[in-house]
Amino acid sequence: MDARTKAGRAVRIGGASGFWGDSSVGAPQLVRHGEIDYLVFDYLAELTMSVLAAARLRKPELGYATDFVTVTMKSLLKEIAQRNIRVVSNAGGINPKGCAQALAAIAAEQGVDVRIAVVEGDDVMPLLPALRESGVQDMQKGRPLPDKLVSANAYLGALPIRQALDAGAQIVITGRCVDSAVTLGVLMHEFGWQPGDYDLLAQGSLAGHIIECGCQATGGLHTDWESVPDWPNIGYPVVACRADGSFLVGKPPGTGGLVSTATVGEQILYEIGDPAAYLLPDVTCDFTAVTLAQAGPDLVEVKGARGRAPGDRYKVSATYVDGFRCNAQLSIVGFDAVAKAERTAQAILARTRALFAAHGFGDYSRTHVEVLGAESCYGPHAQTRHTREAIMRLAVMHPEKAALELFAREISAAGTSWSPGTTGSGGGRPSPSPSIRQYAFLLEKDKLSPTVLIDGEHRPVAMPAAVPAAAAPAPAPAPAPAPAPDAPPGAADFEQVPLIRLAYGRSGDKGDISNIGLMARRPEYLPWLRAGATPERVAQWLGHLVKGPVARHDLPGIHAVNLVCEQALDGGGMASLRNDPLGKGMAQILLAMPVRVPRGLLP
Repeated sequence: MDARTKAGRAVRIGGASGFWGDSSVGAPQLVRHGEIDYLVFDYLAELTMSVLAAARLRKPELGYATDFVTVTMKSLLKEIAQRNIRVVSNAGGINPKGCAQALAAIAAEQGVDVRIAVVEGDDVMPLLPALRESGVQDMQKGRPLPDKLVSANAYLGALPIRQALDAGAQIVITGRCVDSAVTLGVLMHEFGWQPGDYDLLAQGSLAGHIIECGCQATGGLHTDWESVPDWPNIGYPVVACRADGSFLVGKPPGTGGLVSTATVGEQILYEIGDPAAYLLPDVTCDFTAVTLAQAGPDLVEVKGARGRAPGDRYKVSATYVDGFRCNAQLSIVGFDAVAKAERTAQAILARTRALFAAHGFGDYSRTHVEVLGAESCYGPHAQTRHTREAIMRLAVMHPEKAALELFAREISAAGTSWSPGTTGSGGGRPSPSPSIRQYAFLLEKDKLSPTVLIDGEHRPVAMPAAVPAAAAPAPAPAPAPAPAPDAPPGAADFEQVPLIRLAYGRSGDKGDISNIGLMARRPEYLPWLRAGATPERVAQWLGHLVKGPVARHDLPGIHAVNLVCEQALDGGGMASLRNDPLGKGMAQILLAMPVRVPRGLLP
C-alpha cells in the first residue's frame, strides 16, 4: 500500500522496550497479541551509552544491546517475518553495524530472508580534533571537551529511519537517535508526512515519547500503584496512529496494567524540560495544549501537540573515563542501626585513607554515604531514623584502580571488627570499575551526514536545510491563582495535606537535571497545586538534593506543571554516587511535601 491508501486506517505500533534490561515478555506479547504493524524498541538511556562504551573498551566487537539479538530476535524472528511485522530499534548503540551483522547471522541460521538496514552517521569521534580546537563547551556547565573521550554520538532524528523503511527494510537498526524517532520514522513513512509538517511531527513524536519507556505508559510507576491490576502480566503499550496525527494509546487485550488519562499523562511529563519547547532533531514540540480523553477501557485518545522548526543543531552525548568507582554495602541489624551504619562507613573511610597514605595513593576523588532504610534520600524530612534494620551504602571514586581494590578488601572486616549485627555484604566483595561519565554538547547539523546502509550500499539521507530554532510563542495564561494558602484570614478554613492528595507525580533525568511532573488529580485542584508547589517551595523541600535553580512550566491542557531542577542528581548517571542517580524517587519525595488547601476541597 502507498501512503494515500494507508491514510484511511490507523497504524498500530507496539513499544517493546524502555531500556536495555527491560523484560523479555514485551516483544512476544506484542507480536502475538497486539495486532501490530510495527514493533519498536528503545534501548539507549543516557546511562546505557556509558555502559556500551565500557563494553566496547573491553571488546571492540561489542557496543550494542546484545539482548536484542540473542534473546528477542533470535526467538521471534520467524514469527515477525510470518506476521509481516516490521521492526525499528536503536539497539545498535555505538556499534549499529556490528548489531546488524549479528542479527543477519541468526537470520541465516534460521533460514529467514529479511532485509536489514543500518542507520549510520551519528558518530562524532572523527570531528573531535576540530571541535576541541573550536573550544566546544558542555551544555550545562560550560566545561571544555575532556582529553580522552570514549564515545561521542549525536541524537539523530526520524528521517534516516523513514528512508530505510521507504527503501524496503523490514528491520531498521540505528545507533544514537532520540527515543521517539523510532516511532516518528514509522509514521513519516506510512503517512507521507514531510519535514515541514511540524504539527504532525509533534504529534508523532508525542506518540513515540509515550511508548518509548515500555510499561511506564500502561501503569508502570503509576503514583496510585495499588490501582494497577496484574503486575506480572502487565501489558506493553500500543499506539494506533491516524494520518491526522491523533492517536489512541492502549495495550494488548487480556493483559494487566492500566491505561488511563492519569497513566498516560504521567508519561507525557516524563523527562521533558520546557513543554512549550521540547527540542528534537525533526521538530520543536509544544505539548502545552495536549488533551487526553478516556476513549474506552484501557484506551486513551491524545490530541493537541503543536510543532515548529527544530533548529540547526544536534545534541551530542559523549562519554569519557574519569578514574574508577566502587560501591559497597553492609546490612546492620539491631538497636540504633542507623547510627551504627554511619559510624561503620566513617570507620572504613578513615582506615582506608590511612592505608592509602601508607601505599602512596592520594585521597579519594569523591565519597558518598547513604543509609538505606533510614530515608536518607528524604534528608531533613526523614521519619525512620530509629529503624532496627538498615543498609550502609558507601560509594567512592579514586583515580587509581589499585586504591579501590584495597578499599574493596577492607569492607568485609566490618563483620567482626565494629558494629554488632553487621551482616550481608550484598553479594560478596565489591569490584572497582571504570567511572565513565557523560559530556553533552551541541553540534551544527551540517557537520554530520547520516546514511542508510542497505543491501551493502550506503545511501545518503537528504536532510532539510537547517535554520536556527524560532523563539517559543508566548506562554498561555496560567490558571487563576488560588488564595494564598498561608493567608492569616480564615486560617481555620484550611487544612494541610501531603501533595500526593492533589497530584500524580513522575520524575526522570537528563544528565544532572531532574524533572518532576505533577498532574492535578482533578482540574479544580490545579490552582492549589500551583499555589503549593511553587519553585521556591520545591527548591526548599528538595534543598538537600537540588543544588541549582528550579523552574516551573505549565501544561494547562492536561492540568499539570513540570518542575525542572538543575544540579539535582550528583552529576547524574554513572557520574553520580547516589543510590538513585536517575532521580526515579524525586517525585515520591516531593509528593510528601505538605500543602494547604481549603477544607472540603478534597473528598
